[in-house]
This record gives sequence, structure tokens and C-alpha cells, in this order.
Amino acid sequence: MNKIYIVHCWDGTKDDGWYPWLDEKLTNENNKVFRFNMPNTANPKIGEWVSFLDQQIDNLDENTYFVGHSIGCQTILRYLQSKDVTKIGGVLLVAPWLDLLDYAIEDEESYDTAMPWLTEKIDFEKVKKFTDNIHCIFSDNDYFVSIDQKDKFEKLLDAKTLVVSGKGHISGEDNVYELKEILDECNKMISEK
Repeated sequence: MNKIYIVHCWDGTKDDGWYPWLDEKLTNENNKVFRFNMPNTANPKIGEWVSFLDQQIDNLDENTYFVGHSIGCQTILRYLQSKDVTKIGGVLLVAPWLDLLDYAIEDEESYDTAMPWLTEKIDFEKVKKFTDNIHCIFSDNDYFVSIDQKDKFEKLLDAKTLVVSGKGHISGEDNVYELKEILDECNKMISEK
């Protein structure tokens, strides 16, 4: 049985945007999907989010998959770097970032929340030891994440990347409640393990 963990975005919930749709599309006799509300979502802290994710996962193995959105992507990477290396099935990162555009952090509260996520290093070499099955989806008009992030994820994680057109930050705020490319990349990730 494949276990697929969906980690939502900053200021999000497990029921926002495309998460329920993806859950419904992936859930079958071979796949069990897990969605949960991350703590303190308006002011996400690395330690809290990584620790909470750790509590949701019983064991990592080749049937374990992760789907992250925005800050949820970083949470997954930071969670993996905190674990002993074991093989997992794969990771799909939707609108991931290591740097943010100025608009995302223009007010003091957002800036203060984002700073640790922007400055505390991630051990990409360790993360790559878990899987070489890493996929990323970016939007060409994301107002938080520059399209330059695509090259970073390709370089640092050997990620297979895809760019969709006109989907903003690929969230419910952009009226993205389902997106064929997300489902396609998930199915590809699961079949490629």
C-alpha cells in the first residue's frame, strides 16, 4: 500500500485549494492519502512543522510519497534531512521555493516568519539519498516564487520540473481547485519508483 502525505502551504489548511481533489483522485485500493492541518499555520515555524510532520508518519519506506505545496515543500525536505536515510518512493513539490519574491515578504510579519525558512540551510545531498524521484511544478506567473527557482531545484535536487501557465501560486486563492498536471506528476512519481 502506497502512503501519500500532502503537506499544505503557509496560512493554509488540509481542505484548501486542490488538496481534497488530489486526495479523492489518488485514493484507491493501492494508495492511502493523508492530509492534516499543520500547527500555527499563520506563523509557521520550522521546528514545529517538522516535528508535527514526524508525528504523522509511522515509518518511511519505498511506498512512502510526499506532496508539498509552497512552505510544505520545505517542510518535507527539512523533515527528510532530520531522518536516517532510507529509500522512499518519491516527492512532488508544487510551487516550491528557497527564495521568495519581495511581494511575499513585504510586511514585517511575513518577513519575520519567512526569514528562518530562507536562511537555515537544507542538506540537499542527504535529501537526494532518500530518492531520485523528485518532481517539481512551477507556475510562470507565481507572484511569490520566481521562475528562477526551477533551475535551483533542478541543480540542487536533480528534480524533474514542469512549468504550468497562468496558475499564480497554484493555490485556492488563484482558483486552482484541481490541476491535471499535479495528478499526472503524482501518477508518474508513483509509477517510476
